[in-house]
Amino acid sequence: MSGIDNLPPLREVIAAHGLTAKKSLGQNFLLDLNLTAKIARAAGDLTGADVLEVGPGPGGLTRGLLATGARRVLAVEKDPRCLPALAEVQAAYPDRLTVLNADALQVDPLAHLTPPIRIVANLPYNVGTELLVRWLTPGTWPPCWDSLTLMFQREVAERIVAQPGSKAYGRLAVLAQWRCEARIAMHLPPGAFTPPPKVSSAVVHLRALPEPRFPADPATLQSVVARAFNQRRKMLRAALKGLGPDIEERLTAAGISPTDRAEQIGLEQFCALAQELDARKP
Repeated sequence: MSGIDNLPPLREVIAAHGLTAKKSLGQNFLLDLNLTAKIARAAGDLTGADVLEVGPGPGGLTRGLLATGARRVLAVEKDPRCLPALAEVQAAYPDRLTVLNADALQVDPLAHLTPPIRIVANLPYNVGTELLVRWLTPGTWPPCWDSLTLMFQREVAERIVAQPGSKAYGRLAVLAQWRCEARIAMHLPPGAFTPPPKVSSAVVHLRALPEPRFPADPATLQSVVARAFNQRRKMLRAALKGLGPDIEERLTAAGISPTDRAEQIGLEQFCALAQELDARKP
């Protein structure tokens, strides 16, 4: 028996069901149930919350979420090979676990869960960033979720919490920090996973703010930031010239030097530029 419930250790589960991580699905299984419980605790008190988990695999983190008291867990797993293992977890936690064999990019959490909702996941490497951007850019704010507790490659995690002036600072940092409090909750070495990835990993915790830190139209801000960082080595007057012939004037009006580069510009300045661009639209 494992230390957190009456189910077998994950190595036995994986062996019993013949599960091997698929590189094509971005899978790396985390087998230490003490670590999965620690990740679950990093999401805060779950006793009054429903949880969306993406990519549960054999169910290690799923078990951690349920053992630490999550009201209900929706586990979305694309790989049908993992379903028998997850069914065993489902049987051990009656009426608290729903398993969907689906693509997380196509799932609406509100169709299955009741707020407050937390999203907690060891995200598959191949779709992790895309899912994060979707969760950070919903049609309305506040979003359907209260917080995100997500595992990424360490490099991606550092990009989410990066500050202006650093090499890691870019689009992800602006999108995340505009509407959330973001911090790295823990680091994990490659040896914690099966198979061990070539890079270290980190868990990021993002808490949704009631309102964005600074006013700006989301679509305009995303466009400006994407253009600025797509050509981050260029001065902003060159990187953003497609936004209008008077871009230098608009940059100056927003308090930004036209010769600055994207990595020098803070969140408040990017928002000011987005507002300036919108204010001058015909």
